[in-house]
Amino acid sequence: MATDCRQKARKFREYWLLANDSEVGGYQKFWIALMGDVLGAENVLERIAFQIPVPMPGTTKFLDAWIPETKVLIEHKKRGVKLDAPQSGHGGKTPFEQAVEYNQARGYSDKARWIVTCNFVEIWVYDMDRPRVEPQKIRLTDLPREIHRLDFLVDAMVKSVREKEKDISIKAGRIVGELYKALRKRYAAPDSPETLKALNRLCVRLVFLFYAEDAYLFAKDAFWNFLKETPAKFPRGQLQKLFRVLDTPESERDPYLEPELAAFPYTNGGLFKDADEAEIPLIADEIKELLVKSSDFDWRDISPTIFGALFESTLNPETRRAGGMVYTSVDNIHKVIGPLFLNDLTAELEAIKAEKTIATRRAKALAFQEKLGSLTFLDPACGSGNFLTETFLSLRKLENEAIVVGERLKPGERLLNLDGIVKVAIDQFRGIEINDFAVAVAKTAMWISETKMLSETAKILAVSPKFLPLHDYDGIVEGNALRMDWPQADYIMGNPPFIGHQYRTREQTADMDALYSDWKDTNYGKLDYVCSWYKKAVDYVLAAKNAEGTKIAFVSTNSICQGESVAAMWKPLFERSGVVIDFAWRTFRWDNESFEKAHVHCVIVGFHVGDDKVPAPKLIFDGDKTISATNINGYLIDAPNVFIENRGAVKTHGLDAMSKGSQPTDGGNLILSSAERDEIIAKWPDAASFILRYIGADDFINNIYRYCLWLVDVAPNCYRHVAPIMERLARVAEMRRRSPTKSVQRDAEKPMLFTQIRQPTADYLVVPEVSSERRKYIPIGYLKPDIIASNKLYIIPNASLWLFGVLISIVHMAWMRVVAGRLKSDYSYSPAVYNNFPWPDKPVNPVNPVKEEITATAQAILDARARYPESSLADLYDPLTMPPDLRAAHAANDKAVLAAYGLAPDTSEPEIVAHLFKLYAEMTKKGKNS
Repeated sequence: MATDCRQKARKFREYWLLANDSEVGGYQKFWIALMGDVLGAENVLERIAFQIPVPMPGTTKFLDAWIPETKVLIEHKKRGVKLDAPQSGHGGKTPFEQAVEYNQARGYSDKARWIVTCNFVEIWVYDMDRPRVEPQKIRLTDLPREIHRLDFLVDAMVKSVREKEKDISIKAGRIVGELYKALRKRYAAPDSPETLKALNRLCVRLVFLFYAEDAYLFAKDAFWNFLKETPAKFPRGQLQKLFRVLDTPESERDPYLEPELAAFPYTNGGLFKDADEAEIPLIADEIKELLVKSSDFDWRDISPTIFGALFESTLNPETRRAGGMVYTSVDNIHKVIGPLFLNDLTAELEAIKAEKTIATRRAKALAFQEKLGSLTFLDPACGSGNFLTETFLSLRKLENEAIVVGERLKPGERLLNLDGIVKVAIDQFRGIEINDFAVAVAKTAMWISETKMLSETAKILAVSPKFLPLHDYDGIVEGNALRMDWPQADYIMGNPPFIGHQYRTREQTADMDALYSDWKDTNYGKLDYVCSWYKKAVDYVLAAKNAEGTKIAFVSTNSICQGESVAAMWKPLFERSGVVIDFAWRTFRWDNESFEKAHVHCVIVGFHVGDDKVPAPKLIFDGDKTISATNINGYLIDAPNVFIENRGAVKTHGLDAMSKGSQPTDGGNLILSSAERDEIIAKWPDAASFILRYIGADDFINNIYRYCLWLVDVAPNCYRHVAPIMERLARVAEMRRRSPTKSVQRDAEKPMLFTQIRQPTADYLVVPEVSSERRKYIPIGYLKPDIIASNKLYIIPNASLWLFGVLISIVHMAWMRVVAGRLKSDYSYSPAVYNNFPWPDKPVNPVNPVKEEITATAQAILDARARYPESSLADLYDPLTMPPDLRAAHAANDKAVLAAYGLAPDTSEPEIVAHLFKLYAEMTKKGKNS
C-alpha cells in the first residue's frame, strides 16, 4: 500500500508542477485530489469544507479549508507566495499567523489540531500540540517520499507514532522476507553456512541503504536512481563497487568515479567493510525490480526496536523455524526499563521543568543531560538489540526535552551544528549476543536509532544534522555471555533465553556447571537456563569494582518464582550473595508479536546486590494493580524470605499423607477405552470384575471414561484364556524388558500388575496434578476405591470433609497459586504444596466449632455439585458457567476457612499468602510439623 501511495504521489506531483492553478477553485482541486487520489480517502467532498466563515470584530473572514474529522485548518496561497513572508493584504501577517488568528476566533470544539499552509509548491505542517517545534516542510517535488507525512489529513483518529511505526516496521519486515527468498535462490549453494552468512550481510547492507536514502543520509533519490539506471546485467558488480565507495573517504576515492557512485557519502562504521569479500549472486530482472520496489517503500519511520527483531527473525534460520517474524513489543520492553530507571529519570526531568527560576531550570537541565550521557547499559543476551535500541530512543527523547527546557541561545542566535549539544551516545549501550548475524542487525538498529534521534534534535534546534560518517561502534559483541567477562554498566537488563532444564544442550549444561561451580551443594541442575544470567549478573557485581550500585532486571519464565526453583535459585542468591528484589511483575503473558503468536508466561524481576538501601517502597506489578511492598521474596510476594522446600510426608492434625496414584508403566497396554472394554466383556463377561474404571487428571475433570486391567489378587485362570488380555500382557512384558530402568526391567516378570500400586481400600480424596489456570478453584473431589487413580492424580486416603473444605478453599488455592509449579500456564500441583501448607492453628477435636462449620460448608459444595449429575467438573468450574448455588457454596466455605485463620472475608489473595508465609516462617523456625 505504501508503494502504491508513492506512485500516486508521483502522478500528483507531475500534474501539479504543470497545472494552471490560477483558475477558480484551483486550490480546492489540489486538496480534493491529494486527499482522495493520493491518500485514498473516500467521500472527500463530505470530509473537507472550503471557505468557512469566521466572524471577526467588525467583519467576517473566510478560512480556505477545514477538515473537521481530523481538526485540520488549511490556509492556501497562490503559487510564488512565500509561506514565511508577511502578507501586505492581511495586516502584515504570515500565512501561519493569519491561520492562527482564524483559529483563535473559532469556538473550542473547532480549534485546529493541525494548521497547514500551502502555495502549491510547498506544504508546511504545524503541530499545534508542539508549538515550539519547527513546521514540517514538504516540497511538491519531494512528495512521493514525503507523502506519509500527510497521513494525519485522512486518519479518522490520528494513530500514535508507536502504532504507525509498528505497522510500517511489519510491512518492512515482509519486504525483507520477500527479497531474502528471491536472492537466496540465486546463490550456487543456498543452504551452506557460508552462503547464509553472505546473504544475511547483504540484506543488512541493503536495508541500511533503503533507510539511509529515505532518512536523507544520502542525496535525494540516490539509491533509487542507482538501481533504476543500472541495467539488469550489472547490479551485482555495481553493488560491489557501491559498497567499496561507501567504505572509502571522499578524499581517497578515484577522481574519475562514475557520478552515480560519487554521489554517495563516506559511511564508515564498519557496515561496508571488506566489500571485496562480499558474495553477491547474479541479479536478474526479477530481483532488480524487487530491489527497486523495496527502495520505493518509505523506510524512514520504521521503529529500530521492532524492525531490528523482525529483520533478524526473517533471516535467522533458528527463529524462522520457530514460527516466522517475531519481536518483543515496545510495551513489554517498558515493563522492564520503566521501573528499572526510566520512570525515575522521567520524574527527575518533570521536576526540572517545574522549576520556576529560569537560570536554575537551565542549569539543572544541562546537568540532567550530562547525567544521561554518563549512564551505561548492558544487555547480555541482546539478540537484535531491541532492549538497547528502545533504551537509547527513550533516553534521547528525554534529552531532547531537556534541550528544550535548558535552551541557552540568545534572541536571534542560531546553532550551526549539533556539536557538543547531544550528550547521549550509542557507545553507552553494550550488548553480548551469541549469534553473529543478530550482532550485525543490532548494530544497524543502533545506527538507525542514532540518525532518527539526531533528526528529531535537529528539528527542535532548526539546524542541519551531520549524519555521516557513522560512528565506529563496537559496543555489541559476539560471544557466549556466560563464558566471558561483562563490560561495566550501571544497568543490566534483557530477555535471556528461555530453556527448561530438560531441554538444555550439552553445551548449555556445561555453561551452567562452570558458572555454578561454587553452588555444588545446591540443586542448580533443575533450574532453567535463564537463571544463569541472574547468577552471572550477581557474580559480576560482587567481583567488579564500582559495580555495587548496578541495578538489574531480567524477563524470565515464571517457573523461576514457582515450585522447587525458588529454593534452588533464590535462597542462595539472598543468603550468600545479598540480593534484594526492588520490583517485580508477577506472571503475565509475554506476547512475542509474530504471524504465529508465541505466548510465554513470564515474570520480570528487578534487583540489586548489597544492602537494602532502597528508600521508596518496593513495587509489585500484578495486572493493572501496583502493590507497595516492604519486602519482595522469591515467590514475588510481600512477605519474609522463606523457601518452601519439600519436607516429605507430614502427619499433622491427624491427616494422612498425600501420594501419587498408581503408575502402570505399560506402554498403554493395561489401559482400555470404553469400546475396548465393551468388546472384551461382550465375549468374556466375567472380565468385568477386573476391568475397572481408570482415572487421570483430565479424565477426572472432564468426566472421561477409561478403564484398566486391575489384576491385583486375581487368579491367573480368570484371565489366562482371554486372548486380548494375554496379548496386552505380552506387550507389557516386552516393553518393560526394553526399559533402561532396572526396576522396570524386573517388573517385566509381573506384567499383569502396575509397577507402583497405591490404590486405597476406602473412599479417598483426589487432587489433579495439572489443571487450568482459568479456574479459581482446582476441582478436588472424592472417589470410590473401585475407581483406580492414575499417577496423574494425588490421593489422600481417609480424608475428612474438614480437610476437603480447607484444601478447596481460597486460602489453600492462593497458597497453591504461588507455591506450585506450572505446566505452561496451568497449575502443576505436588505433595510439597500440601506438605508445607500452614494449617489453621486451631484444635480440631470432634466438638470444635471451627471444624464443624468447615465440615458443613464443605458438604454444601458437594451437595451443590450433585445437583448437576450430567455436568463435568470442567463444566461446573468454568468461570463463565459455574452455577450460582455452587459459587455461593464456595463463598461460604471460603469465609469459614478465612475465619479459621483469623482473616476477614474480603482479604485479598496477596494478603492471604503473606499471612500464610508468616505462619510458615514461624512454623519452620519452631521446628513444628504443622
